[in-house]
Amino acid sequence: MRFWRRFKFIFKFRKSIPFFKEFFLSKDVALTKKLASILLIVAYAAFPFDVIPDFLLFFGIFDDIMLATIILQQIVKMAPASIRQKYEIDVK
Repeated sequence: MRFWRRFKFIFKFRKSIPFFKEFFLSKDVALTKKLASILLIVAYAAFPFDVIPDFLLFFGIFDDIMLATIILQQIVKMAPASIRQKYEIDVK
């Protein structure tokens, strides 16, 4: 079940861009949460090793996508309820 929610999140990501913009610009979000989010994104981008190497085509890219959705979902969970409600984003 969790897998399918993450998979759907990938296709809805474009709709979430305004949410992420407000998350990083909002004064309601603590600076530590913003920094933790940025650190997760940078660490993901900078970490050169994968669970499944990218040369295995579909499976290698798939694990990268799943890890990226996990990071983005953690950002959603850290967001204040007011921002999540404004953009009608559910946390499950």
